[in-house]
Amino acid sequence: MAEQVSKLAGKPVEPSMLVNVPRLVSAYYTGKPDPAIASQRVAFGTSGHRGSAFDDAFNEAHILAISEAICRHRSRAGVTGPLYIGIDTHALSEPAVASALEVFAANGVDVMIDEHDGYTPTPVISHAILTYNKNRQSGLADGVVITPSHNPPEDGGYKYNPPNGGPADVDITSWIEREANGLLESNLDGVRRIPYDRALKSPQVHRHDYIGPYVADLANVVDMDAIRSSGVKIGIDPLGGAAVRFWRPIIERYGIDATIVNDTVDPTFRFMTVDWDGKVRMDCSSPYAMARLIAMRDKFDVAFANDTDADRHGIVTRSSGLMNPNHYLATAISYLYGNRPDWHGGRSVGKTIVSSGIIDRVVAQAGCELVEVPVGFKWFVDGLIGGSFGFAGEESAGASFLRRDGSVWTTDKDGLILGLLAAEITARTKRDPGEVYDGITKELGRPFYERIDAPATVEQKELLKKVTTNQIDMKELAGEPVRATLTAAPGNGVAFGGIKVIAENGWFAARPSGTEEVYKIYAESFRDDAHLKQIQQQAKDAVAHLFAKAKPA
Repeated sequence: MAEQVSKLAGKPVEPSMLVNVPRLVSAYYTGKPDPAIASQRVAFGTSGHRGSAFDDAFNEAHILAISEAICRHRSRAGVTGPLYIGIDTHALSEPAVASALEVFAANGVDVMIDEHDGYTPTPVISHAILTYNKNRQSGLADGVVITPSHNPPEDGGYKYNPPNGGPADVDITSWIEREANGLLESNLDGVRRIPYDRALKSPQVHRHDYIGPYVADLANVVDMDAIRSSGVKIGIDPLGGAAVRFWRPIIERYGIDATIVNDTVDPTFRFMTVDWDGKVRMDCSSPYAMARLIAMRDKFDVAFANDTDADRHGIVTRSSGLMNPNHYLATAISYLYGNRPDWHGGRSVGKTIVSSGIIDRVVAQAGCELVEVPVGFKWFVDGLIGGSFGFAGEESAGASFLRRDGSVWTTDKDGLILGLLAAEITARTKRDPGEVYDGITKELGRPFYERIDAPATVEQKELLKKVTTNQIDMKELAGEPVRATLTAAPGNGVAFGGIKVIAENGWFAARPSGTEEVYKIYAESFRDDAHLKQIQQQAKDAVAHLFAKAKPA
């Protein structure tokens, strides 16, 4: 979280804070982005293009340009199968999907939309792509998801998943970005488009059942029989997101004892509690945004929530409340590698460079290889699809893992299965995940980990993204000699757009956000909280010094 927490944090959203949805949608259509202004150009961060129509950063022109660029990418890459499309419950998702369909249909792309014009989670799109492409060598499918993830209600987002089912790699996203910005600069000259009503009636737009196949397949990745037979009592909060219509069919099909605590869909997200900075944000890893479910923790054996596109998870237990995402990742890895007998040896674990060191210790105990990569789930795709990774996860509460037979499930984050896994852990160990984690730390040590955010301009973010080890030349960290300073991830040698400084019993990493005007400091100590605070202060001082040196005289 951040250092200065708003006095509104954790409290119900006040009426004055609600986004004006009609005004927002009007801005989507009337706003004209200026490609000469950096913040108004198409920019793919770690999870696609995001922005608000109020800032001319997510308008119809962006969606038309990106959609046309995706069509051109498909042509150059030889992708000729169907394009699966999902949307979340943000207000801008509905107009954006209409704009996208106008372009896709005009370009002759076969598009699969929800059969009931409903909402479709990110992992379900990944699952659909992989299911279609299985055993195919040509005519492969790909997909898009229109979502800004957990971002505030006024934001929109657009991301592309190629035929491997996961987030597109930088070579694809950079090409789409350049092509889309060229279209913006030419006032959309060359964008093919037909009216929305014609697009819907065209032979290119197909109605597809997203719920049935995904729900029916869940027993192949999570032990649903164990959850049902144990009678474990589960609480589920979709946070008003795309998973909202999936949970009832899951509960009914598998006969599990689960309660959906809130099934409201409202693009203002008025039912949320305010996040740390006074904003409305559907962040299932934030104790402020999750205040309502945390307050219900004694009603359930285990509870969980997902963000608006359901690629992230938040696990709430009686024993420890909302689990830190790193703690749950360590717990999930420890459990899975001891309870998946068909995952024959050699399954590595993928983690991001800013995830907790407790994961390293759990992986070492399991006798597996750890592969540490930059932030972004795209770095895990090849390992998951090829089966070399049994589990892959990010500190930001996103993960996926293999089916019970050791084959690929999804190559994008799946918050639904991580929630159901928490129920499986509770059912089979007779302890909730928080209690399991406590047992792990008694054996392997207890980490003190925290991420803090601080404001940063676009220029400062760019500076931090390109920082070198010479610019932050630290010899000691919180009283210990510095063992390593990294700007590239050891697992694949790829620059992670920031800096990581490592000592014997602690480390920090600093990197710019890909979606907001902040930079993030991740820090961890295996000593105590006071040691963590020392590390954080030195990290802030180092970044402040970097920014100060860059200021013009």
